Amino acid sequence: MAQKNTPGKEIKEEQAFVFDKSNYTLMIISILVVVAGFALMSGETDIYSSLKIVIAPLVVLAGFGIGFYAILKKPAAHK
Repeated sequence: MAQKNTPGKEIKEEQAFVFDKSNYTLMIISILVVVAGFALMSGETDIYSSLKIVIAPLVVLAGFGIGFYAILKKPAAHK
């Protein structure tokens, strides 16, 4: 016979998070790197400088790469 769930007898199951603390740390770092890249891109003077058209987009792409790694990284196995 199937077990009925009554309001008084709830079975508590331990919920496991999808991401670990290291994943969240990497996500915060990736957000900061992307913001830094956009900050390097901003400004009104000398729009054709190598900082704005080469280095800043690479910094933004590196931030997105860190974000993808943070999402795909498997959390460490806990004993």
